[in-house]
Amino acid sequence: METAICGRLSLSPSTVFNPKPGEKHSPCKGPCITRGILMALSATGGGKGGGVLERPVIEKTTPGRESEFDLRKSRKTAPPYRVILHNDNYNKREYVVQVLMKVIPGMTLDNAVNIMQEAHYNGLSVVIICAQADAEDHCMQLRGNGLLSSIEPASGGC
Repeated sequence: METAICGRLSLSPSTVFNPKPGEKHSPCKGPCITRGILMALSATGGGKGGGVLERPVIEKTTPGRESEFDLRKSRKTAPPYRVILHNDNYNKREYVVQVLMKVIPGMTLDNAVNIMQEAHYNGLSVVIICAQADAEDHCMQLRGNGLLSSIEPASGGC
């Protein structure tokens, strides 16, 4: 990679910044490399002066090591899964709401009631959409509390 470039360019509002390649104050020597360049613009104090444009700073990386951006990009995100609550004729509605609020983190009373009602009238309801490991955990907890539930891939949008 390249090393950092240090320096400042003074700009005034009346000057158009249009450097020619190879010019002494040009931030680009030869072809400009835009990947990994950080630019900062700070205002100078007092008078009619314009601002100060920091020269580009090119990140220096150690050979053989990936940047944080590359690591985040390379990590695969787990495909989302739906946790589905099925209607049953054994559990009372109040109990279903209590279990939903206990098992699903952040579940509000209103959401739990809506999910329970939808499962009661339509036969099933989507409880939450999350990563597969979490979906399996939620499903097992719902089953452990006597509710019928399943999971399925959440393909085709949420």
